[in-house]
Amino acid sequence: MRIGELAEATGLSRDTLRFYEERGLLAARRRGNGYRDYPVEAVEWLCYLRSAQALGFTLAEIEAGMPLLADPANAGVELRAALERKLGDIDARIAGLAELRGALARKVEDLGADCPLRTAAR
Repeated sequence: MRIGELAEATGLSRDTLRFYEERGLLAARRRGNGYRDYPVEAVEWLCYLRSAQALGFTLAEIEAGMPLLADPANAGVELRAALERKLGDIDARIAGLAELRGALARKVEDLGADCPLRTAAR
């Protein structure tokens, strides 16, 4: 499958596909004329990659988890653990943001009607 066909099948740009290839996330053989030749399985892999990104995984995290995909039938336990770790990270970020929001709300309350910019300019 040539790069244009893969781009059309996945909705990704050719530049994105080349970027993934440079990072080692996508492999292509080279034809005699130098064109990239992607396996049909690349479409499924790219769908997985985009789904993982949509769930908040970074490319580095996806790269680290790639060995799991070598044997997808037996990767369920590892994938579940990765999803649970990501969920824990998100919960921690939410807790931190809630704490920050509370601190900001108290600051606004303490200022009352005074404009903090006006007092800083004097």
